[in-house]
This record gives sequence, structure tokens and C-alpha cells, in this order.
Amino acid sequence: MKVLIAVTHLLGTGHLSRALTLARAFAAAGHRVRVASGGFPAPQLKTDGIDLLQIPPLRSDGVDFARLLTADSTPADEAYLTARKDAFCTALAELQPDILITELYPFGRRKLKAEFLALLDAAHALPRRPVVLSSIRDILAPPSKPKRADETEAVVAEFYDAVLVHSDPAATTLDASWPVTERLTGKLRYTGYVAPPAAGVHPDQAGRGEVLVSAGGGSVGTPLYEAALEAARLMPETPWRLLVGGTDAKARIAEFATGGSPALLEPARPDFRQMLSHAAASVSMCGYNTALDLLQAGTPAVLVPFDAGKEVEQGLRADALAPLDGMEVLRSADMTPESLCAAVRAALTAPRRQPGGFRFGGAAETVRIACELAEARP
Repeated sequence: MKVLIAVTHLLGTGHLSRALTLARAFAAAGHRVRVASGGFPAPQLKTDGIDLLQIPPLRSDGVDFARLLTADSTPADEAYLTARKDAFCTALAELQPDILITELYPFGRRKLKAEFLALLDAAHALPRRPVVLSSIRDILAPPSKPKRADETEAVVAEFYDAVLVHSDPAATTLDASWPVTERLTGKLRYTGYVAPPAAGVHPDQAGRGEVLVSAGGGSVGTPLYEAALEAARLMPETPWRLLVGGTDAKARIAEFATGGSPALLEPARPDFRQMLSHAAASVSMCGYNTALDLLQAGTPAVLVPFDAGKEVEQGLRADALAPLDGMEVLRSADMTPESLCAAVRAALTAPRRQPGGFRFGGAAETVRIACELAEARP
């Protein structure tokens, strides 16, 4: 079958990473798949063997998701947004997919609804309409107004065959962050977590005995990095390594290095997941992919959920993980070098958490559900 995945990541790279994992699963099952990405390129993500179409990119202005910027950091105008819409629709027309997956929309990306609705209208107008699926993570940003939940449900009812919830319902169900009505319940399909296979050990044992500090692939996490730089001075017996994300990683590293911290500074690395197998502890935010990496590796962890701009998604996820052994949660408002050291020591001395324990086969289950629905079409 032919599969088109439409995704736009605006701040971090988690949405694109998850879309790429789904694409690999479809390709491994013998299907032709294209990922149309409307976010900025993410060179730290592996895209080998994936048909990746780069749409004219956008990013948010920090945590202001209502202000969308182009590659030259200017606000996107109507002509630019129209070019994006046309590019997505052209990709659909060229591929004529059996399966169309929109990542996050209509549960998010409201600012981009014009291009998503154009894509959905075009899909329904094809000679043979594809199965249309929404792909969402375990925890969403709750709707700020009941009207937004109603609008989302109306779009799902009109255009979508199913909503793929990439969570293990034994851990988290959608109603933890989103109002789920009886009508919406009928569309939900829980896939388990979408994660690549467990990374296993690093061939060079990189990261052994270290505190690994990360903040995903975007240009975020500066307060976390600054606290970690000072925390490294307070724990001289343990090496700290900071992996800095974003397209401006080199400039940020140069700025962080001026303080003379003993911590090692590097750009975000594609072998991060393997490094977790050897790390003494991880210090990170609590995005979807990072949380799964930690669950798979069993690494003691301090979670500092991202909460700028009234973001609550990561805080809800961190609260769900907090009861697990070796998982410490530190709110950004409470973060100091001293409190960070205390949280790391608590994670290190907690009972060791066993890797796994949840359903991580969400990518393969997504392929099974999508193909079953496509095969059942009249």
C-alpha cells in the first residue's frame, strides 16, 4: 500500500521523530511510504532509506505557537502559507495514497488548520479516498476552551476513520489530558507506545558513569543547561555531559563554555539512546520520545518537564512516571543547582528500575490497524 504521513514540528523534533518511526514500520512491512515534513530539518534524526519530502518549513517563535517563522526568521505571510498548502496537496496528488496520516492534527496545530483542511478535502476528493487517520501521542495539550474540543471532534467525525493513540492504556489513556466523549471513543485505537527497538549498548560505551543532560532536538532547555553546568561543580565525583540541541547548538555551546564548568558540552548526538544504557543518570525534560527512551533503557532519571508558555503536557507525563523507581520529578520553578544535585542523588540511590514493562510496539500495531482499515474499504 501507499502511505502519506503529514507532520509539522514547530519547537522540538519529537513529532517528526515519531513520524519517521512509523514510516520505517510501514516500509519494513513492504509498503511505500512518504513523510511530508513542514518543520525545520533535523539532521540529528536518522532518515536513511525514508522518502522524506521537505515542505517550506516553519518554526514557532519560541513557545509562541501563534507566531510562525520562516527559515529567515520572518513571520510567515499568506503567500508562504499558500505555498506550504499547495506542496502538501501536490504530495497527496502525486502519491495517491491508500492511507493518509496527519500527525497531531486536529488535536493540535490549530494555526495550520487551513493547510490540513485543504489536505483532507483533497484526500476525500481523490478517485479512491484513502483511509484517513490522526496520529497522536499519549498526552495532549488540553483544550483551553470547551469549544476547541467540540471543533476537534467535529473534524474527526467528518474526515477521519480513526484516531491512533500512541499510548499503552495500562499507563495513560487519552482522557487524562483531553475530554473524551462517547462519539470520540468509537474512533480511538490504542497502539501502544511508538518507539524504535531498544537501542542496547553503545559500541564504545559512551556515557558510562556520566550524568547525561539533554533537552531534545530543539533550541530549548537553557535554564536546565545552566543549572546543570553549576550542578556539575557540586558533584565533582561524577562526570556530567550536556547534549545541546537546536540548529544553533554550536553557538549555544560556545556561550555555555564561557563559565568554566567541568561538564562536557556537545551537540545532540544520534547515539544518545545507546549512551543511556551506560549512563549513571539522565537529566532531561519529559517529551514523549525521551520518556520512552528512559523506560526502555531503565536509566535512573530526573525529569524537569517543559512548562514555558503554559505548557502542561510534559508535566502530566512526568506525574504519570513519578511513581516508578528511579524517576525523580523536579519542577522548573524549584530547579537550582543544589536541588538538581539532590534529585540526581535520589535517582541514583533508588531501587534500579527494570527496562521495559510497557507496550512499545506501537509502530507495528499502527501498520496493522491502518492496513486492516484500508483493506476493509469498499
